Amino acid sequence: MMEHVDIFIVGGGMVGTAIAARLGGSGLRIAVLEQTPPAAFDAASAPDLRVSALSPASIRLLQDIGAWQHISAMRTAPYQRMQVWEQKLEDGTLFDASEIGAANLGHIVENRIVQLGCTAALATHDNIELICPDEIRDLQIRDGISQLTLKSGRSFTTRLLIGADGARSRVREAAAIGLNSHEYPMHAFVATVAIHGGERDITWQRFTPEGPQSLLPLPGDYASLVWYRPAALVQQLQQLDDATLIAAFRAEFPDKLPDISAIVSRGSFPLIRRHAQDYVRNGIALAGDAAHTIHPLAGQGVNLGFQDVAALCEVLLAAQQHGEDIGSLPVLRRYQRRRELANHAMQRLMDLFCYGFSNDIAPLRFARNLGLKLANRGGPLKKEVVRYALGLHTPEQLLAPPLRLFAAR
Repeated sequence: MMEHVDIFIVGGGMVGTAIAARLGGSGLRIAVLEQTPPAAFDAASAPDLRVSALSPASIRLLQDIGAWQHISAMRTAPYQRMQVWEQKLEDGTLFDASEIGAANLGHIVENRIVQLGCTAALATHDNIELICPDEIRDLQIRDGISQLTLKSGRSFTTRLLIGADGARSRVREAAAIGLNSHEYPMHAFVATVAIHGGERDITWQRFTPEGPQSLLPLPGDYASLVWYRPAALVQQLQQLDDATLIAAFRAEFPDKLPDISAIVSRGSFPLIRRHAQDYVRNGIALAGDAAHTIHPLAGQGVNLGFQDVAALCEVLLAAQQHGEDIGSLPVLRRYQRRRELANHAMQRLMDLFCYGFSNDIAPLRFARNLGLKLANRGGPLKKEVVRYALGLHTPEQLLAPPLRLFAAR
């Protein structure tokens, strides 16, 4: 039997479940498809390898959809400060949420816990069905109507198919939406480490000629360590035994940072910037990593995804209220106009940081260190950076003060 839903969301990860939860209670019949259910939370387990830095703006969205209460009941690591430096820690810049009267800059949360929280929020809405585990066997799109056949044998038609199915989106491919991509000349080496001592309400970000290094607080006596290095160096790090790897970490980071006592888990992945050439087609919308991926330097990937969620759902709910076809191209283009340029600007800003800091060119090194020293003295630009970290500003707003200063000269 062919079933019909108003919206079929492919991908029950963080973004897909957040879209469904935001549309809960709308009267729209929604199905969410996820191939693999997340493992249940175990408070006694060490934190996962993949984590995200959720901005206050993302947390407000999660609160609004009823997910944050489940997430915070599991575990999160709030942080108030962010230390950025290049050569000497004392010459860097400390960004503090208290400078603009905020409680913190955000929370470091495991991706799985965010997914579990959003999934739990779906259970309160009777207009949403989570289909998991299952996957697409066949997908056909004709004249804005999508027909899906699942491996379980169930079949669906929908007027709006949302692709929240990640960087290798099957929905994007089926809709014949092109993709612009750029592979960075470095990979990410990620490790969950056990720590002791040091300050715990702060994220540490160091720039080196080979690539950035980060140490992020996690709940309990743990931290997430991320190094961006050329692929060959990352492969070498992967092959080191734990003791040698810890010694390498200790040699790179100042004594003020928490000391690493054990390696809990490790992994690596290539860094690729992707941007869909369109976010929408007639009856199709892309969100999150299906539409764009970004250098993870500032941890903005999932925050951009949640901004997609907010914009897409606002457009759909307004269209429904006015009796418009939620799958029509004019309606969906409103979402694309709101998100495409903003996501592209953020990608370019991360490119600027990635390539501008990951070199040893003397004039650039001098300018970088001078900029960090000046920024540490406070002033409007530093406060703008803090507001941006809180999710209160876009990249364009962040760059506005120095552009105004340049124009005045």
